[in-house]
Amino acid sequence: QVQLVESGGGLVQPGGSLRLSCIASGIIFRIADMAWYRQAPGKEREAVATITSRGTTVYAESVKGRFTISRDSAKNTVYLQMNSLKPDDTAVYYCYTSRVWGQGTLVTVSS
Repeated sequence: QVQLVESGGGLVQPGGSLRLSCIASGIIFRIADMAWYRQAPGKEREAVATITSRGTTVYAESVKGRFTISRDSAKNTVYLQMNSLKPDDTAVYYCYTSRVWGQGTLVTVSS
């Protein structure tokens, strides 16, 4: 059974940074493609960043140059480093792999 547990969300001022973590279990992490999605209030869930098992990354245009996705196979963990945060980045952030979603972690960007 695949399980994904996110952490690292919180309240941050515009221009600040946060790092989200997602610990995966029940999968062979080193061969799994991983992704971060987000859902803002009243909006559809959207892809933010993906990383393949080989480390190839893809980003949404809205976060390019500000967010970095990475993975640590020794820890079965995928990260999302978020810099230069904007109020528009406020959302629940979800980890995703193998048709399974994590429970989400709330990121609020506000002064």
